[in-house]
Amino acid sequence: MSRQTQLTFPDDFWWGSAWSAEQSEGRGETGKAETVWDRWFHEEPHRFYKRIGPSITTDHIHRYHEDIQLMKQTGHNSFRVSISWARMFPNDGVGKPNEKAIAYYRDLFTEMKNNNIKVFANLYHFDMPAKLQDKGGWESREVVDAYVNFADTCFLAFGDLVYHWFTFNEPLGPILGSYLEDFHYPNLIDFKRGAQAAFFTTLAHAKAIQTFKKYQLSSKIGVILNLSPTFPRSQNSADKKAAEIADLFYTRSFLDPMVKGVFPEKLVSLLEEYDQLPVDFNDTDLKIIEENTAQILGLNYYEPRRVKARTSAVNLESPFLPEWFFEPHIMPGRRMNEYRGWEIYEKGIYDLCMDIKNNYGNIESFISENGMGVAHEERFMDENGQVIDDYRIEFIQDHLAYLWKAIQDGCNIKGYHLWTFIDCWSWINAYKNRYGLVSLDLATQKRTIKKSGLFYKELSKQNGFSYDLERLVD
Repeated sequence: MSRQTQLTFPDDFWWGSAWSAEQSEGRGETGKAETVWDRWFHEEPHRFYKRIGPSITTDHIHRYHEDIQLMKQTGHNSFRVSISWARMFPNDGVGKPNEKAIAYYRDLFTEMKNNNIKVFANLYHFDMPAKLQDKGGWESREVVDAYVNFADTCFLAFGDLVYHWFTFNEPLGPILGSYLEDFHYPNLIDFKRGAQAAFFTTLAHAKAIQTFKKYQLSSKIGVILNLSPTFPRSQNSADKKAAEIADLFYTRSFLDPMVKGVFPEKLVSLLEEYDQLPVDFNDTDLKIIEENTAQILGLNYYEPRRVKARTSAVNLESPFLPEWFFEPHIMPGRRMNEYRGWEIYEKGIYDLCMDIKNNYGNIESFISENGMGVAHEERFMDENGQVIDDYRIEFIQDHLAYLWKAIQDGCNIKGYHLWTFIDCWSWINAYKNRYGLVSLDLATQKRTIKKSGLFYKELSKQNGFSYDLERLVD
């Protein structure tokens, strides 16, 4: 017999969701430079699901007044947007700022504030202006300077409206996609160039924070990282070593320098041994990184990482990759989101929060993304066209229960943002999997609140929910 307990979250907890400019706005009439996604879609449309590109997406730029009312109807007291670099600087990411873009974002943020929705503004979410990619992208100091100028412009233009700022969303993503795994333009396989891009991304983060400080705003600035706790297959020393190395590459590589101001010594030594360190860096860069760290941390959690020692020798003629040191472990009995191919492991969100508490000074943090993508959700529509997504409600509750436990155990967690608000365009996968609290009809752009959206409103109103704690595992 289950026993329900009311799980109540701290006062002023941030209930909301997140998306990005490139995935939601559409082009609009403000003027906007070509991004790497526009270019890639033009060059290789066959690599995008059903050949759907980013030109319209959720058409938020024309519908944001309506969308803000939907935020209220789904219980949002906060929402993370990204500011489009290409829209703010339509002359290929540089030059004079776009007054039409400034007016659009000021109106959007003002409307959110007037409806008691805190503005969480992210400066970079994978959407490099294509002409800046031609100059080397994140491998280029010139691009770092252009980014800092963009950030400075945003702080000045919107500093009175933004509640919290973020330099990057998932900076690991473009490094993996562009240099190691072939899912971001320009689709290179070159770890050493990726290491340089990662270093300059970290430097750009620090320089943006350095610039932010001069305005003495009441808001804080931080970064949003995609983090997964890493579990070895077993306690065998070889498996444990494999997990440690995987964790260095995928977790500590950005977390340590962006929060602590220093790069992990073991990772630096490993890359030095294999001649994979970046070549362009100096003591001044390292000092800037050390002195300008995140004031707040967003945690994107979707799935755990499970690894084991390699069972075969590495082909030394192949490109250097992290997988030289480990293999993925497919844990027998794991529970999967079959649509996305990700393991569902709710306790991982607790493990992640405890890691931040114990190893990163318990920095002020929040869950900045967590969610469940499901294909063909029209199967679950009722006669009124509402998606009855009980599976998403259960997913949210099970993760929130572990988040509540983490808070009880002293983690400095201030909020929970779901990915995402309205079904949005998802990079090369377009609308294959739907994540939203609100469904989107692609043909008409009609928005309809899902059952999970109504649940989310009640969750926010009650600042918690009723749950059987016996479902938690130690």
